[in-house]
Amino acid sequence: MGLNAAPTAGGEGFLTTTVNSVANWGRKNSLWPMPFGTACCAIEMMGAMMSRFDLSRFGAEVARFSPRQADLMIVSGTITYKMASVCRNIYDQMPEPKWVIAMGSCTCGGGPFDSYAVVQGIDEFLPVDVYIGGCPPRPEALIDAVMKIQKKIDIEGAPIV
Repeated sequence: MGLNAAPTAGGEGFLTTTVNSVANWGRKNSLWPMPFGTACCAIEMMGAMMSRFDLSRFGAEVARFSPRQADLMIVSGTITYKMASVCRNIYDQMPEPKWVIAMGSCTCGGGPFDSYAVVQGIDEFLPVDVYIGGCPPRPEALIDAVMKIQKKIDIEGAPIV
């Protein structure tokens, strides 16, 4: 049936859905990432957004540097305890619904920096939706993580606030 075709008597041409389904479809196909890069993983995050890997193909079109305009926080690199409060503050400023990707070994578990100054995993102070291991992880891994977030939105949905 074409776009301009009239519905037939058999009921063709009608689409039924819920408002939640439409909202979640829009959310998963237009993620607005807030990059929080502190070390070498941030270079790979930038690479994922460039033309070779083109993260925009997957709906994460433009990185937002204002937390009030973002719904996906990508934390990459070593996070110290002094930086943790800043990271949490930025996360708290993001509107609901929001998701977090922990990118790299340092972000996920402290990496090789087992010291008093380094947070041994950002899940100590942030809820993490997807972990990406590696030192540093490749841009393809970040693309895969974004696709996992999209699947999570599709399956679990997000409340309309």
